[in-house]
Formats: sequence, C-alpha cells, structure tokens
Amino acid sequence: FALGFNQVALDPVSGATLGQREWGALSLQRENVLPFLYKLHYSMHIPDGFGLQLGVLLMGILALAWVLDCLIALVLSFPSRAAWRRSFAFRWKAGGYRLNFDLHRSGGVWLFPLLLILAVTSVAMNLREEVMRPLVARLSSLSPSPFADRRPAPPNRPVEPLLGFADAVRLANAEAARRGWQMPAGGVMLSSPFGVYGVGFFEVGNGHGDGGLGNPWLYFDARDGTLVGSSIPGKGSAGDIFLQAMFPLHSGRIAGVPGRILVSLCGLAVAVLSVTGVVIWARKHRASSLKDRSPSSMQRAAATA
Repeated sequence: FALGFNQVALDPVSGATLGQREWGALSLQRENVLPFLYKLHYSMHIPDGFGLQLGVLLMGILALAWVLDCLIALVLSFPSRAAWRRSFAFRWKAGGYRLNFDLHRSGGVWLFPLLLILAVTSVAMNLREEVMRPLVARLSSLSPSPFADRRPAPPNRPVEPLLGFADAVRLANAEAARRGWQMPAGGVMLSSPFGVYGVGFFEVGNGHGDGGLGNPWLYFDARDGTLVGSSIPGKGSAGDIFLQAMFPLHSGRIAGVPGRILVSLCGLAVAVLSVTGVVIWARKHRASSLKDRSPSSMQRAAATA
C-alpha cells in the first residue's frame, strides 16, 4: 500500500516524529515546495518510462544542446575582429530594441564562462555515466565507479539488499577509522537499481558541503558488504577531481556562500538572456513575415508561378 510519504523527520533525542512528506511530489504545499522545485529543475517531473528516467534524460540532452548553443553564440557574437569591443558594450542610452540586443549579445559574452560551466556541469549530472564519464575517461584514468561497472536493475525489480542501513553505517565507520577519518557518518543512502549503499561523512547540516569539492563517501555492496568504491574530495586522478567538481561548480558551493549567490544571480541572468533572445527572434520573424507579404515579394512569386 502507499504510505503517502517517503521522508520522515525525527527528534534526535526522543525519536518522536516531527514531520513527514512525499519528496518529489507534485505539490506546492509548504513542506513540498523546495523538493518540487529541485526535481522540476533536473527532470521537469516527467515520469519514468521504458526503464529510463525520461525527465533526467531529456534535460541532459537539452544540456548538451546548451553547451553547443554557448559555443555557437560566442562565435556569432564576434562577427568582426575590428569591432570586437562592440560585443562587450551596452548602449544604455539607446533603449528599446538596441538595448535589448546588447543585453542579449554583450550580456552573453560577459557571462560566457559561467554559462558554459553551468551547461557542462548540467551534462555531467544528468548524463554522468552515459556521456561525461566516458568522455573524461578518454583523457584521464578514472578510479573504479560502483555505478559505472554495474548494470542497473529495472524499476519494477530493484536489487533486494541483504544488509540494513545500520550494517552499512557500521561497515563505513570501521573503514573510516582504518583510514584515520575524524568526521562522523552524516548520511546513508541506498541505490536500489545498483544494489549499493553509500555512506557520507560530514557534520550535521553539511550534506552538500559548504565549500570545496564536497564530502567523502564510501560505497558498499548491499548484499555482501564489500567495499566497492569511494569518492574522496581532491583525491584521485585529474579526471576523478574534474568529476568531483561538477556539482560544487554547478551549485556554486565550491566557493561557499559567495559562490551560491553568484550562481543564483547567474540563474536570473539566464532568464534575462532567454527573454531578450525571444524578443530578437520575434522581431526578426515579424520583419520576415512583412517582407514576404510586401507587394514586390508577391509580384515576384506570381511571376515565378
């Protein structure tokens, strides 16, 4: 039967239930707003189908298109070497369409590094195993991944774990002690499609990391408890560190609170670029339509017929 929730908040002292919610639900109730927006951001809430996360796949494909769009837009923004300064300028006093054009072109040029980072990291998070990891592996060696080397089970037949969450934490604490880690086990997750437990080490409230490349994680086979992988910030090959940096870069957490503020402002800038781009397209489309309906165009069309 359906529980109606998949997250429960408990008092750490008494164990009393403080709250519960259905994470990812299509709901704008107070307790669901942030998860709703978060899932909307990376999947548009498109349901899974054909054994695939269709929403994640679609947004990953759009992210690939965004990368290409950034590169093409940069080329189009510099039509002439002699007039390169114009691509950085804003004609504030001109107003109207000219300012709209400059906001789109020059704004995109100034923000190009950030936009490209957001686009590439979007691909890395939505198409990590399908696209980004294979590409990086061509340029650098990569540490074994507990997910890349396993075939996911279909959604209707997830891997049944033989170990519980407490077992996973116990194994992780033992491995962390062996490695000399001082941080406590702050989170544990089960990937049912892959049959893998992940245990992260961080202080309470620092699940995503406040700065740098995030938190260390250990991964164990959910059936026999074998250590199948780890992700240690700043450790590994150049390719490993590049992949570790994807989420911190995308969220701005790599630079702490200032980085998160910068990425938030960049998100608003993306909205401005989108609106100004639509305005430019609409004006050109209208001009093209009027040209096609002009008497000279109609006469040429009649003569050709």
